[in-house]
Amino acid sequence: MDFITPLISIIDRLCTATASRASRVINLDRSMHYLTAELNELMDKRDDLTTRLERAELDGSRRTNEVQRWLARVEVIEAEAASIMENFGQSRQGLGCFNPSCCSKYSMSTEMIEKLQDISELKGKGNFERLVTEPRPAPVEEKPCKPAIGIGVMLDKVWEFLEEEKVGIIALYGMGGVGKTTLLKTINNAFLSSDHNFDVVIWVLVSKEFVVSKIQQSIVARLGLPWADSEAHELLTSKIYNVLKKKRFLLLFDDVWEGIDLGDIGIPLPDDENKCKLIFTTRSMDVCSDMDAHRKLKVELLNDEKSWQLFCEKVGRMDVLESPPIRTYAKTIVRKCGGLPLALITVGRAMANKETEEEWKYAIELLNKSPSELRGMEDVFTLLKFSYDNLENETAKMCFLYCSLFPQSYSIEKEQLVEYWIAEGFLDRSYDSNAYNKGYAAIGSLKVAFLLETGEEETQVKMNDVIRSFALWIASGCGVNKGNFFVEASLGLTEAPGVKNWEGAQRVSLLDNAITRLEEVPMCPNLLTLLLQWNNCLNRIPDDFFQSMSALRLLDLSFTSIRRIPVSIGQLLELRHLNLTATKITTLPKELGSLAKLVHLNLLRTYSLRTIPREAISGLSKLVVLNLYYSYERWKIQNSNCEDEVGFEVLETLTQLRFLGLTISTVTSLHRLSGIRSLVKCIQYLFIKECEGLHQLELSTLGYGKLLRRLSINDCNELNYLVVEGEAGENWLPNLEVLALYGLPTLISVWKTPPREASLQNLRLLNIWYCHRLKNVSWISLLPRLEAIYLFYCKALEALVSEDEKLEPDSKSFSRLKTISIRDLPALRIITPLALNFSCLKNIAVIDCPKLKKLSIRTAHNSTTLPTVHCSKDWWEGLEWEEVSTKNAFLTNFTSN
Repeated sequence: MDFITPLISIIDRLCTATASRASRVINLDRSMHYLTAELNELMDKRDDLTTRLERAELDGSRRTNEVQRWLARVEVIEAEAASIMENFGQSRQGLGCFNPSCCSKYSMSTEMIEKLQDISELKGKGNFERLVTEPRPAPVEEKPCKPAIGIGVMLDKVWEFLEEEKVGIIALYGMGGVGKTTLLKTINNAFLSSDHNFDVVIWVLVSKEFVVSKIQQSIVARLGLPWADSEAHELLTSKIYNVLKKKRFLLLFDDVWEGIDLGDIGIPLPDDENKCKLIFTTRSMDVCSDMDAHRKLKVELLNDEKSWQLFCEKVGRMDVLESPPIRTYAKTIVRKCGGLPLALITVGRAMANKETEEEWKYAIELLNKSPSELRGMEDVFTLLKFSYDNLENETAKMCFLYCSLFPQSYSIEKEQLVEYWIAEGFLDRSYDSNAYNKGYAAIGSLKVAFLLETGEEETQVKMNDVIRSFALWIASGCGVNKGNFFVEASLGLTEAPGVKNWEGAQRVSLLDNAITRLEEVPMCPNLLTLLLQWNNCLNRIPDDFFQSMSALRLLDLSFTSIRRIPVSIGQLLELRHLNLTATKITTLPKELGSLAKLVHLNLLRTYSLRTIPREAISGLSKLVVLNLYYSYERWKIQNSNCEDEVGFEVLETLTQLRFLGLTISTVTSLHRLSGIRSLVKCIQYLFIKECEGLHQLELSTLGYGKLLRRLSINDCNELNYLVVEGEAGENWLPNLEVLALYGLPTLISVWKTPPREASLQNLRLLNIWYCHRLKNVSWISLLPRLEAIYLFYCKALEALVSEDEKLEPDSKSFSRLKTISIRDLPALRIITPLALNFSCLKNIAVIDCPKLKKLSIRTAHNSTTLPTVHCSKDWWEGLEWEEVSTKNAFLTNFTSN
């Protein structure tokens, strides 16, 4: 019986437990109701908190780690509760403590109770003192960057710009590979070790195919703000703006290709109030304007010294480079890199392991003919191709490629280039102002993109050596079709390359060599352009040379020594442009007249030309340009017996003529010409020589005034002055660029009536020789574009500008003057009555002017910008100086003849 008591106790506990379990199972629905209610309250609390967080984060704040962990825990609890609810729904089929699922329902009830406890605990912990903390990104993040050569001056300039309060946006512009990114990285890293007032320096790589959202994400990440790929553009914009408006920031945008709307990104406009700054790099000057840059700094090519230093650093073998023959080759290679850092680095690395003369010579051959084959150079060209691809249209691209036909670093006259482009059909072939304007606009676009640069003169452009190699690579289809452009210009050739080398080409350039004759007759059915100019010794071309060039559009034989034109010229039925400038031809062949499509015929300075048959000109019905300046002068007069020679009446039949250059040698011809209005209105170049009986040249009466660009008058012994009549203030001779007067012994004054201030606004060059009665040329002080003055052998000339002229010390006179050259002026006492600031003057040459005792030049500007004075030592030592410091400033610029 002793076992009964324990048994009763066990049964009692079992019944109690069973009753408790049964109670839990019976109250399962109520527990689910409580769980759902508690979970909803937790979600509401979570949602309210998230709303407050999002609002705070718009101001740039960042959620605390405590809050972030609480939200993560809520997410886990929510998932677990959802799982319990799903199981509950599936178990509602069976109820009762003896049901097979009773145990599982008991377990479910236990889970609910535990989850209710977890939710209650989370709700209690969801009351935070601080939801967010202010983001504190590092002020500067270092960018990997090696020390750069030759950027010290540009860095100093950037610091100057950053110090200017009114300057908010700074542009660093230049061609691809010139080192803009390196400069920007150097600027960024400089803030690591220097004291500055910026809260944050932000670097963003923009690139050609930029997307606003990518820029925004870069800025948001740099500021330490949370974001998601799916986040709306407007939200990112607001988030960035609300942070940056509270900070003094420096933004560094690398590789910008088009204008960026800062507001669209969320960037407050940098200005003198918020003290913020933006520095960006670009390959286009247009982008500088589109971004409203307050200051612009061109990242320049390296000079010879820095180029050599960078190249040597990359080669790394001074023992090799110091070898005399290899050093010579290395210097040549450096020159061919054109000061472009990327090219110098690439070629330097390619030559690092080259030790023999043959290897260095072969590298030069590659750079001359196939630079893309040199290791690494194709990568350079690929980088430059972005600039080419970004040109606005196909016209600009064709114009760019065309410039590669000229030698490296060759200064090309813009006007000549545009005329070539018109002949080639890149522009309107009408030769009207619209076509020229379009051509000059194309040049402007190429300069803005740094694919062309200004030549030796403002009227010229040139192509960097590396850019030229790149252009030839593009013209060859990126190296696929190397025969398309056959260019061997300025290589010192004495014989023409074998015609097999260029028979398949579209364009051939052999200009500026020493070729003496063309022996072979090429078969060139696809040839469009043939440039042979500046082969000064070229004196023979076979008669049948042109017979297989049926597609040729442009032929340039200027500055060669040919005396006759091959009769096969008549077979060039597609020819549009023929340049025979400064050749020694004596006769134009009659076959020339069959070139019905010829638009441009240039015979400038063909001094030996004596015969022009009527047939050579009369058939040129499409001729727009005919230039006979310093050329043919034997104009047949009406009713003369020379019926076979050309006369003005033949020129009258050229109804398309718009540009005419003429040489006139008799008063009769001059009077006859003045009565032919259709010709007079076309004259842009006029050379008058040896006209006996010409006392005054009435330019306005003859109608030469509007279009005349060059006027040269030689050996007219009775000419007293030029006459241009017009309304007061009228801009007469508005397009005159060059005025040359030679051997006019009775010329008292250049102009009968003094020019008005609005006149001669484009005159750039004045050249006066042997005008012995001329006392001054004071009117030149009114010329805003005058660049060069040459006054030689004028016995009575007392002053360039007389003492009667009222000049102010701050006068704008001679603001563009670059050269003054004076010789054998025995009466000359002064240049100008008052010392002026000749801001652009580079050279003064003074020979045999014994009475001239002072230089009328103010020296307030830096001595490094003073002009060089070429003169005799005796004359220099006899000069009078108001201040010794002025003389000392000129000492380094004095060159003894």
